[in-house]
Amino acid sequence: MVGVQTLVFFHAHPDDEASQTSGTMSIAAALGHRVVTVFATNGEHGTVPADLASGESVADRRRAEAEAAARVIGTQRIAWLGYEDSGMTGWEQNNNQRSFVQATLDQAAGRLAAILDEEDADALIGYDWHGNYGHPDHIKVHQVTDRAVELAHRRPRVLEQTSNRDRATRLAPKARELGLDTDLDEWVGDDGLPIGLPETDLRWQVDVTGVIDRKRAALVAYASQSDTQWMLSLPEAALTLWLGTEHYREADRPGPMERAWPFVDS
Repeated sequence: MVGVQTLVFFHAHPDDEASQTSGTMSIAAALGHRVVTVFATNGEHGTVPADLASGESVADRRRAEAEAAARVIGTQRIAWLGYEDSGMTGWEQNNNQRSFVQATLDQAAGRLAAILDEEDADALIGYDWHGNYGHPDHIKVHQVTDRAVELAHRRPRVLEQTSNRDRATRLAPKARELGLDTDLDEWVGDDGLPIGLPETDLRWQVDVTGVIDRKRAALVAYASQSDTQWMLSLPEAALTLWLGTEHYREADRPGPMERAWPFVDS
């Protein structure tokens, strides 16, 4: 019998949860777990929608889209740490004193720890050391995750969302055949370093093909963003191949990687 758990998913920007963990989140919600999403930033430096209303900002739109995605996924609470988007590596916005990347570690981690305490969280899901693809805010998510669990009254399990680098290499020929026009076998991130982790560093591979319709719908909720528009333009088979599994590292439970559901009673 699986007990009800509270799972806190910590993401850098609105829409990151849709592409990276919405399958796991949807399954968890369907199983009766409490799913909470924490966003570090409002995503101010995403795509500027052509149909912004008078007085509406990009942050306003992305926050509204996050609420719509949450309804699809089954998320029960959204919390915001209140920082501004830091932009990509090397952008001038990296130096904005209100940006997430400029926040002191203990300040940001303290805000997250307060949410963990409010929720009495059983698990916190963040990112790997590289933030999966090197975005400054994603790397900061990893750092803040590690510090927040030290500050929380009760230490939750920590899982790190990432990509399976070896799987991407294996699937590259099939992906190109299906119309996924990207070099999965030469995958590098925002900072020029490889995306994801080798399979030997992973603990969990979660099959989310059974809820791929919800994952697609979560992406649809972020229709304003060019990244999600590109994902949604993929043939169904290519999108399922690429986004139909979600991978996690868990430092306290090293591999080998298990193709299984992570959140069961010990």
